[in-house]
Amino acid sequence: MAQLLTTLSQSSLQDYHDCPRRFELRYLQQLAYPAVEAEPALENEKHQQEGEYFHRLAQQYFIGIPAERIAKLANTENLQRWWENFISDKSLPNLQNSKSLMAETTLSAPLGKFRLVAKYDLIAVEKDKVTIYDWKTYRKRPKNEWALIRWQTRVYRALLAKAGAHLNDGNPFAPEQIEMIYWYADFPSDPARFAYTAEQHKRDWDALTKLAVEIESAPSFPMTDELARCNYCAYRSYCARGIRAGESDEAEVETEAQEFFDINFEQIGEIAF
Repeated sequence: MAQLLTTLSQSSLQDYHDCPRRFELRYLQQLAYPAVEAEPALENEKHQQEGEYFHRLAQQYFIGIPAERIAKLANTENLQRWWENFISDKSLPNLQNSKSLMAETTLSAPLGKFRLVAKYDLIAVEKDKVTIYDWKTYRKRPKNEWALIRWQTRVYRALLAKAGAHLNDGNPFAPEQIEMIYWYADFPSDPARFAYTAEQHKRDWDALTKLAVEIESAPSFPMTDELARCNYCAYRSYCARGIRAGESDEAEVETEAQEFFDINFEQIGEIAF
C-alpha cells in the first residue's frame, strides 16, 4: 500500500516513528479525523487557528508589509501578545538586512522511491551562513533535547543541505553553514538553536533513506506499544484505545499539526529525479 504514497514530510515521518498504524490511517488510507486530538476541543481548535494565523502575519512582515499594518490584524489576545513579542525581538526585525529572505519556502529532493518535501517558515541567507526559522506557538516550551530528536529538526536541516543550492547562487550550503532556530511566541527570549555538521547530515540522510525503504516495503503498520501517545491521537477509536482526548496543554509537545501541501513542483527548489 505504501507504493501509493509519493511524498514524505517531517509530519508523516514523525507519525510513522510514533505509531505506524497512525501513519497508515492518515497518509495511506487518508481517513478523516474521527476524534478530537486534545481537550478542551474548542479551545484547542481556536489555539491552532491562531497559530496558523500568526504564521501568516510573520510571512506578511518578511515580504515587506509594514509592521503597523500587520499589527491591526492581530485581533485576539494571543495574537496581540505573540505579535508584540515578535516585533519586539530585535534579532527578528534585523533579519531584513540579510542577503536574502525566503518566507514559506518549499524544498524537495528524491528519497528512495519517494520525494521528501518540507515547507519552511523562513530561510535567512547571510554571507557565510543560512538560518532556518520555525515559529512555534506552544503553551509550554519543550526541552531542547526533545526538539533535537524530532524529525522536523533532522529533515529541515538535511533537506536544506541537500536541495538548497538554488538559494545560494547555485552553491550547496555546507552543513556547518546551517543553523535551525525554533522561535517560541510565548517564550521569545528563549529560542532553541541547533547548529549542524557534516557528520550529522550523513547520519540524518542515511536514517531518512533507511526509513523510506522501510516504509515502502512494510508488510503491515502495527499500533504503537506506548499507550500514552494514544491520548492525543485522532484515530484512537479505530484502535479501541479510548475515547477521551488528552489535555491540550500537554498535547503540543506530543503531536504536531498535520501538514497539508498544495504544491506546484515546477515552482519549488528540488533535486531532479
